[in-house]
This record gives sequence, structure tokens and C-alpha cells, in this order.
Amino acid sequence: MAGSTADLLPQELRILVAVADRGGFSAAAAALCLTQSAVSHSVRGSEAKVGTVLFERGRAGATPTPAGERAVALARRILRMYEVLGAEARGAVRGAVEGVLRIAAFRSAALHLLPPALERLTARHPGIRPEVRVVREIGAGAAGEVAAGRADLGIATLGGSQDLAPGLLTGVLAQEAYRLVHPAGHPDPKGLPLMDWDENCGSYTRSWWRAQDWIPRATVKAEDDAMVLSMVGRGLGMAIMPELSLREAPAAVGITDLGPGGPVRQVGYVTTSESASTLAVRALIRELRSERS
Repeated sequence: MAGSTADLLPQELRILVAVADRGGFSAAAAALCLTQSAVSHSVRGSEAKVGTVLFERGRAGATPTPAGERAVALARRILRMYEVLGAEARGAVRGAVEGVLRIAAFRSAALHLLPPALERLTARHPGIRPEVRVVREIGAGAAGEVAAGRADLGIATLGGSQDLAPGLLTGVLAQEAYRLVHPAGHPDPKGLPLMDWDENCGSYTRSWWRAQDWIPRATVKAEDDAMVLSMVGRGLGMAIMPELSLREAPAAVGITDLGPGGPVRQVGYVTTSESASTLAVRALIRELRSERS
């Protein structure tokens, strides 16, 4: 008979996370300075308490099952709350907001949306130590980092094809239009080859793209938006890009409006219900919102 998940101890949660992160019991044991048998015993005990198998064992290591992926994500988030508890309690004594604030963001948001907000945030709260990780906005993207417990707040594209995980909260920070980007002064930019990159494929643009008979199939795929801008500036093609990516457009790049029916995307923050109540995350959201106003 399965026990109660309330019986799971912090150390058991740490072991689950370590096995998932390290890909096996031996590597997790080494990282935690435990024996492999102790890690194996702990995982079996956690599985008994939860009432399901959390890891598939094999010669190559251990891989979380779907149930295990969810359990590990929640374990990270619970352990994070232990860390925040200490930071907020110490901050309450000093009358300050302090501690590490983990942020995930896609590249152009990390370049343009976050820096002014973080500058104001750290000026008001010197005890906050931001840790920013740039992630590709493909698949789960920045929102997935938050759901998995690896970030307290993510800057992500909202309203795309990827469903948000349960327990996530969002807020819109900016709505930006897409533009036609081409070599400056080119007489026929729509006749150029199309350049694209993997992150530029949200469902919020797909219906518009399908209705445009002048847009060819992408013949060049770049690594990111900065590479697309560089190649467009050298006359190698045209692209359709969101405004946030165009803040670093060089003079050799021309930018043309796509008209009132052109595609738009929403950029916003994503956080968990528990992180949304923490002082550091609330302070960052205020700064991000003030940037919009």
C-alpha cells in the first residue's frame, strides 16, 4: 500500500532531483556524497510513498518516467521554497528583499527587456542577486524552465502552440508586431529568398503566413535572430521578424511595416503560483511592468 507523499523528506527530494539531473544513481550518489545503495534505497522508498515508478532503470542510467518528470519538477520547486524561506526570513529581520532570483529568458528578451528592469530592481534591492539563463524559445522554452523548477520567473512568448504546465501564472509585458526585414534600399525585397530560424515558428504567426502567397519556403535556416539580421544586412535574403529582435538591426538592414493585418506576438512573464508570492519575484514583476508603462 502506498504511503503519503507528505512523508517525503527534503533529502529524498534532493535525491530524486540529483538522479534526474545526473542521469543515474551512481552519478547522483557522487554528487551528493552518498553511496549508490543509499540513493537506490531512497528512490525505491520515494516510489513506494508516491505509489508509482519514477525512473526507468537501464544500463545507460536512469530516466524519469512521465510521473517521474512531474515529481522531479515539483521536487525542485519545493526545495526552492525551502531556500526562499530562509532568504525571506533573513530579509524580514533586516527589512530588505534579498536572495538569489533565477530568471530564464529567450535571447532578445534577455538583451532588451530584462537589463533596465534588473538595473532598477538591484538599485532598490541591493540584496537581490539575479541569475539569468538564456534559453531557446523552442518547445517548452522559458516557461518550461519555470515549470521544471529551474527558474523562478521566465520571460516567454505567450499564446503560442505550447500549452503551459499546470500551476503557472502569466502576465503580458509587451505586444509587438512583426516586420519585413530586408537589405536597405533593395528594390524588390519580397522577391528575395526567405531566411528564418527555429524560434520564429509560433502558432500566433502561422495562420497569417499561410495566407500570404508571396512568402516562399525558407531556404536558409539560421541559429538565431542575430544571425538572420547579419545575413539580411549582407544582402542574402529577407526575413519576417518581431520588433524586439530588431532593436539591434544594423544600418544595412531595412525594415518595412507589414500593414494592419500583420502578425503580432505577446511577450510576458511566467512564474509559479508559489513563486508569485515571494518578495523578489513580486519586485521583479513590478519593474517589468513599469518598463511597459
